[in-house]
Amino acid sequence: MMPLAQLRAQIRETSHGDEHDCVDQLLRGNTVTDTQRQQALELARDLVHQCRQRHHQAGSLDIFLQEFGLSNDEGIALMCLAESLLRIPDEATANKLITEKIQSGDWGSHLGHSESLFVNASIWGLMLTGKVLPLAPDITHNTGHWLKKLSSRLSEPVVRTAMLQAMRIMGNQYVLGSSIEEVCRSKAPKHTKKEQTESNNRYCSPSNLFSFDMLGEGARTEQDAQRYFNAYAHAIEYIGEHNEAGNIYTANGISIKLSALYSRYEYAQRTGVMSVLLPRIQRLASAAKSHNISLSIDAEEARRLDLSLDIFECLARDPKLSDWQGLGFVLQAYQKCAPLVAQWLITLAEETGHRMMVRLVKGAYWDAEIKHAQEQGLADYPVFTRKVNTDLCYQHCAQLLLSAPLAIYPQFATHNAYTLALVLALAEDNTYEFQRLHGMGELLYQQLDKQLRPQQGSKPSIRIYAPVGEHRELLPYLVRRLLENGANSSFVNRFLDQQLPIDALVQNIEPQVMAVTPYRHKNIPAPPDLYLHAGEPRLNSPGIDLANPQSVKPLLAEIENARKEHHLGGPIVAGQLIQSSTRLRPVTSPACNNTIVG
Repeated sequence: MMPLAQLRAQIRETSHGDEHDCVDQLLRGNTVTDTQRQQALELARDLVHQCRQRHHQAGSLDIFLQEFGLSNDEGIALMCLAESLLRIPDEATANKLITEKIQSGDWGSHLGHSESLFVNASIWGLMLTGKVLPLAPDITHNTGHWLKKLSSRLSEPVVRTAMLQAMRIMGNQYVLGSSIEEVCRSKAPKHTKKEQTESNNRYCSPSNLFSFDMLGEGARTEQDAQRYFNAYAHAIEYIGEHNEAGNIYTANGISIKLSALYSRYEYAQRTGVMSVLLPRIQRLASAAKSHNISLSIDAEEARRLDLSLDIFECLARDPKLSDWQGLGFVLQAYQKCAPLVAQWLITLAEETGHRMMVRLVKGAYWDAEIKHAQEQGLADYPVFTRKVNTDLCYQHCAQLLLSAPLAIYPQFATHNAYTLALVLALAEDNTYEFQRLHGMGELLYQQLDKQLRPQQGSKPSIRIYAPVGEHRELLPYLVRRLLENGANSSFVNRFLDQQLPIDALVQNIEPQVMAVTPYRHKNIPAPPDLYLHAGEPRLNSPGIDLANPQSVKPLLAEIENARKEHHLGGPIVAGQLIQSSTRLRPVTSPACNNTIVG
């Protein structure tokens, strides 16, 4: 392992590195054996087969995504509607959007098509408008007539309200409860004295462990930040007071969004971040330590990664947290620098004497990362453009985390049968756990439970990432999950599709990666080539990554040099500056009224 400072420098250099080079390094560093690959293939295929045999037991959202993914007009309309309603401030525009999206689909073709009551009873909430429009008894045979009648009244605000309510109903499938008290009373497990004495590698049923997340996006005001901090602090106290587990690995934990604790969580405001946000997260971590529960720093956009690593290192080196093993970090495998971040986490854990929890995920902000890099004119994307490249990186990071059992307690978050099976093949006798989202992957993990139950020896725990919050915080979370799992390439979207052969769904990763060269997606050019790809004879305007200290440092040096120059201004006549020493007056910088620039 390299020193921490050197690893940080490499993380910054690799963040927007060339995708082909990054994937090539992953392939050259691959150490998965043929035996492990074959073992993973066989288990994954068996899991998918068993799940398809019991598809009627799948969760509501698994079935919904199969019916309304991004592979048909209706699914696209619903995803667009959900995403767009977040950004529409006025009711009139929202009404027009609903009219357009609802009229763009053949909803009648889906009625009665699915075996799920959740899908059929509402057709994703469209039937909720039955509270507004009277429905004839033969509605299932005359959907077209009903939709025409609905379309004629879509301008009414009550229909918009019905659509938003439909999304809340969907979102409730993802959210465990509206308050931490409600969740702990009705959902959280009660540990027996026998369970308290068992080792941390015992097998848990899919409903035993939780990592709670208080719903909400980034704080926009200081008032927001205080509200989120109070919610996190209250949740930690309540979880801790009801913690009867014998150790930190069998106790419920909490996940924290740093952007929720400070309204200016960005590199340009680093001074404020370290002076305001850091003390807040230190207080929350100290509270979690006092109750012997885990606290994980949740993943966010790539431009916030450098700040997150700074804060995480401060927590790891805090003497007040030195004997606590519940400090956790969420690592996103779709980031090109993820393997280096994994190495950095291992080195930090070894230096500070911690055994850190690291939750390995694929990543949830892909669309935003692509668009941000294009808009800013960055050298390349911080994420992979092909999903299979992310899968390869996940595999590599899993190996890294498993290679350091004294420094890292790995937590593998996945709903993909092959990824799950590959981790089982790689882990051997290591202690670790699987994680899934509440409301998703239930059937898959039920089948895993049946597969592992007859086996002897240690088996992984399963922890549920469970959002908690009110309806007003629900929609952004729902949209992110729908876009993340509704794509045609998503395993969740396809694994119950009986028309798709299992062998086509479950394959080894490396052959899929190497089947296409260069490894970048052919239809997603690097940001500088964006307009060349579209047929325009020009490059995209280049930008500076203002979230990367290595990019910002030379820029600040140029600014400092410019401050040393003293400028003289005046009228220009015939190309010559006319100067009058008696009429000179100082000109100050608009950014700082005390700084005279000439």
